[in-house]
Amino acid sequence: MTGVVAAVSRSPRHTLVKSNEAGIQLVAGLGVAGDAHQGATVKHRSRVARNPADPNLRQVHLIHAELHDALRQAGFDVKPGQMGENITTLGVGLLGLAAGTRLHIGKNAVVEVTGLRNPCAQLDKIQQGLMAATLDRDAEGRLVRKAGIMGVVLVGGEVRPGDPIRVEPPPPPHRPLAVV
Repeated sequence: MTGVVAAVSRSPRHTLVKSNEAGIQLVAGLGVAGDAHQGATVKHRSRVARNPADPNLRQVHLIHAELHDALRQAGFDVKPGQMGENITTLGVGLLGLAAGTRLHIGKNAVVEVTGLRNPCAQLDKIQQGLMAATLDRDAEGRLVRKAGIMGVVLVGGEVRPGDPIRVEPPPPPHRPLAVV
């Protein structure tokens, strides 16, 4: 599976909306240079409150542009970076990836997928009902989270819109994504 980077975003402050950039620098073991969530240990406020020494499995947040398209069709006005993502992808089925999948992005960067992003109530500050729109139920009634995936940086490098994304699945058995 291959895809492309549609947009890249970051914010030095703990804000939901991240500014689109011409490029971002991924730093091995830390995340996105200059982003509030960069670090080897947790940076998300709720997780820091629980245990600030926990490893940061949420260094990079990725959302598929196809979600933005679906949300716009449902009446929401969303743009890349607005839902807190660092990398907006196109053509990669992010939600169907296995834990441990490696995403080779651009010339050098490698991000290992750690799990699903759990949508939070902050999404409703963008537009009322947006959080609910990022949740669904499958045929068995299980909750489906559609607000993207999280990963850690294995190999650093610059990432820019238009960069290719190559998907490298982990060796079997594959583990489905769970919330991190």
